[in-house]
Amino acid sequence: MPGDSRDGARSLPVRGMRAGHAFEQQDWVAEEVPVALEFNGISQAVMLATPLDLEDFALGFSLSEGLLQGADQLYSVEEEVSELGITLHCEIAGEAFARLKERRRTMAGRTGCGLCGTESLAQVARDLPPLKAGGAFGRQAIARALGQFRDHQALQQATGAVHAAGWCSADGEVRCLREDVGRHNALDKLIGALARQGVDASQGFIAITSRASFELVQKAASAGVSLLAAVSAPTSFAVTTADRAGMTLVGFAREQDLVVYCHPERLALPAPAENPSHAN
Repeated sequence: MPGDSRDGARSLPVRGMRAGHAFEQQDWVAEEVPVALEFNGISQAVMLATPLDLEDFALGFSLSEGLLQGADQLYSVEEEVSELGITLHCEIAGEAFARLKERRRTMAGRTGCGLCGTESLAQVARDLPPLKAGGAFGRQAIARALGQFRDHQALQQATGAVHAAGWCSADGEVRCLREDVGRHNALDKLIGALARQGVDASQGFIAITSRASFELVQKAASAGVSLLAAVSAPTSFAVTTADRAGMTLVGFAREQDLVVYCHPERLALPAPAENPSHAN
């Protein structure tokens, strides 16, 4: 039965048990709808996504997937809503469309998969732009940023069902954050928002509320970000990709704790305590 709606969520009647007591109430549930991306009239991808910040999503997806080389190559995005879902009609530059047709793939996506529809192994790990060398981030900056996430995650607070990706200044201030039921989508929305605002993403870092998969590392690197911090674990492919790109990859970033998997030189970490068993 349909209920009231708000941005990205719908209120539905629910019943259940809590602490041994029955209850009946309205509950907010995150929206998840098929979102199709069309470029110059050609269908390219269908993703399951939260219908928020879709213009950011269209631009971020196009940039992070290498379909566009810059935000100026996306001329317009028109949103068409139907019973089946949402179609984003994207008008892009001719040279970008020519590249798209050369490497066209059908990505029948879902929220947990970043490689659905990839036609060959050569399409998986594409060349990434070189990340800027140097740059330093404090351990406290990561803790500070993630500590601010809750205040920026309105949809998560209402539903408990969405991921977030946030771009943070070097001192740990959350400057921009996007939410979605899919972790890839949340990052694409963030990348699109930063590009639309003309932000130099290399001046800060990205934090995500999920594990760090290969696709997320590749997308962050494509945006020029040299540090990616995840609240959960990375995969081995993600570590290999981050190392190859020259990115500092942090996992298990929770309060004051974190694990650095590659390129620790960007983080000012104290020297590890000497193991007492090896002391003279």
